[in-house]
Amino acid sequence: MVLAGGMLLGMAGPARAQSRDADAELEALIPDSALDDAESWAMETDAAATPVPAEDDIDSPMEEDGFSLAWPEDDDFRVDLEDIAIDPDLAQLLSRENGRPAADLALPGMAQRGGEDESEEEEAVETRLSKRITLSHPASFAEFGQFDDFKTRFEGLSDIENLRDGDDNFAQLANRAEEDTALLSDMLAAYGFYDADVRQRVETPAEGEGSGEGGTVVADDARFIFTIDPGERYTYGAVELPGLEAAGDDYAEMRAAFEIASGDFIQEDRIVYEGIDLEVALGETGYPFVEMGKPDLLIDHARDEGDLTQPVTTGGKYRFGQVHSSDPAFLSDRHLLEISQFDTGDIYKASEVEDLRKAMLGTGLVSSLVVKPREVVAPADGEPGVVDVDVAFEQAPLRTIAGAIGYDTGRGIRTEASWEHRNLFPPEGMLQLHAIAGTQEQLVGATFRRNNWHGRDRVLTLDVFANTIDRDAYEARTISGVAKFERVSTLLYQKVLSWSVGLELVATQEREGTLGGKAIGPRETYFVAALPGEVIYDKSDDLLDPTRGWRVSLFASPEISHTGGSRSTYLRSWLEGRYYQPVNEKLVVAGRAKFGTITGTDIENIAPSRRLFAGGGGSVRGYGYQEIGPQDNLGDPTGGLSLSEFSLEARYRTGLLDGAISVVPFIDAGTVENDSTPGLSDMQYGAGVGVRYHTNFGPLRVDLATPLNPRPGDSNIAVYISLGQAF
Repeated sequence: MVLAGGMLLGMAGPARAQSRDADAELEALIPDSALDDAESWAMETDAAATPVPAEDDIDSPMEEDGFSLAWPEDDDFRVDLEDIAIDPDLAQLLSRENGRPAADLALPGMAQRGGEDESEEEEAVETRLSKRITLSHPASFAEFGQFDDFKTRFEGLSDIENLRDGDDNFAQLANRAEEDTALLSDMLAAYGFYDADVRQRVETPAEGEGSGEGGTVVADDARFIFTIDPGERYTYGAVELPGLEAAGDDYAEMRAAFEIASGDFIQEDRIVYEGIDLEVALGETGYPFVEMGKPDLLIDHARDEGDLTQPVTTGGKYRFGQVHSSDPAFLSDRHLLEISQFDTGDIYKASEVEDLRKAMLGTGLVSSLVVKPREVVAPADGEPGVVDVDVAFEQAPLRTIAGAIGYDTGRGIRTEASWEHRNLFPPEGMLQLHAIAGTQEQLVGATFRRNNWHGRDRVLTLDVFANTIDRDAYEARTISGVAKFERVSTLLYQKVLSWSVGLELVATQEREGTLGGKAIGPRETYFVAALPGEVIYDKSDDLLDPTRGWRVSLFASPEISHTGGSRSTYLRSWLEGRYYQPVNEKLVVAGRAKFGTITGTDIENIAPSRRLFAGGGGSVRGYGYQEIGPQDNLGDPTGGLSLSEFSLEARYRTGLLDGAISVVPFIDAGTVENDSTPGLSDMQYGAGVGVRYHTNFGPLRVDLATPLNPRPGDSNIAVYISLGQAF
């Protein structure tokens, strides 16, 4: 009404100037008396007659509806406005206008921190992760025990780091910084910091210090500082595993496998890991049908704790029953049970089921398979039930034709060809036909091999062949039959102890030495029967590429030889030891020593092909194959009755090709003597450097070596290529 009166007063002048002949409605609203004396008329209105209440008597209008709300004090009208995000390009222009540096100005979407009212009880430290990212945090946060893991994970997941390229602009970086802020908050919660606060700001160089043209600041100059206030780290309150009590007598052991207890600091990853550990422990204790429910972590901010519930369904305890093959004619039930690591009646172990699956893949006879336990007898009256193991598979291609061609300075040109059927005589009965054609060797032969014969990795081999060999040391025409039974160490299952025993029957015509490619000396016929055996004790960490540990092997072969109407009995044997010592993460020092001897007869009674020789890629590098040792008048090796060899390598893993390349300097030494007692006289030394390319199945080896004390006729350089380390 006051406002209306004011309006009317403002209109009074023009109204009097108008005609008094107005319509009735306007005349009733504004009488002529108001035109004559507007001020007096206004004071006679109801609004003018209403007294103005004191300020203390004014009630809140909300009281009429039953609410009571006090009028705000003046101080309550203070509003704290967030800092306005500043466009960096505009900030740079302003800094040039006003002479202010562009550093510490926020990118779009970033809150600006700082001010006199901000203080921290604990001194903040900065941890620089990269050129672009720095973490600012209390010093104690770096000591929470998993800080290094925290940093590595953040850097690996950071959008700023992973999405950067040369075309980044400030807007892109701002969005990535916001995502990284959210990422840090999520990660802190995963480590138990549920009250954490993360803020970020950006620093850019001052004008003239940027990396752009003319010193302008570009996006790549930005450095992001994430300020972390972690707050209290929460601990586990109640930790419960409902359903685990069904494990009965195994409960205590299984509860210990879930290594989370009340009072431990929360790390959400650990809940997953411990759940897996519990599932594995149950699977290894006889529970094939375990189901782990979804864990529930209830966070209580009032207690700074989280109550964890991990439901478990044990599914009952069982023993192994039978193994059932989907194709018994190809791989029988009995054979699959023989190659398994369990027997009927053993407590179920999930690892042994997985081991059977790997063993079947290792045969090379199947292309795909599924191995699953199946209940046949349910648990009852506290006794375990029985599960059979069903094995369903598809056959892999069984026939292979292979060939190879190569050249060796010691053995000349060599070509090989073979055909094999890996299951011609089920189960796992392989037949291989093979041939060699070369300048110094020719061979035809057949091999029958029964893998996993009466047990895992037990191999029966029958081998017959006829061959001719023409080398500097001897010429031989040989027919041989070999039977061998062995327990082998494989890439799938490296064994501490492996062994072999065999029977060897040999008929060979041999003579020593050659001259211009023609044999000289008389040809003699030898009939040899041998019982070779070998034991290997392996405490190294890898079969093809060991980096620590040691390995010892002992070979012995008692033999009877008939030649020229006389019979000789002797023992061929050698002992070899290998040692591997890591110096640091990149360097491994490896050493080898081998001593061999033939005792029981003179060297003349032993066929040249069965004497001891040294030299070559697996012996003393830098010398030709079998070239070290006594020589005849023509300078050809004759072999000997004793052997001594030594090797030392430094295997250095470089950073080339993501660490796949190693450089290996080495030195070898060896001697062969006519005395049956191994000695150290007349040593030949070779040295060189090798390169290893590490693959997922072992290193590829290339060695370049030279003799250090060459004799007449020794080559200056020798090259060796093979799979696996030299020893």
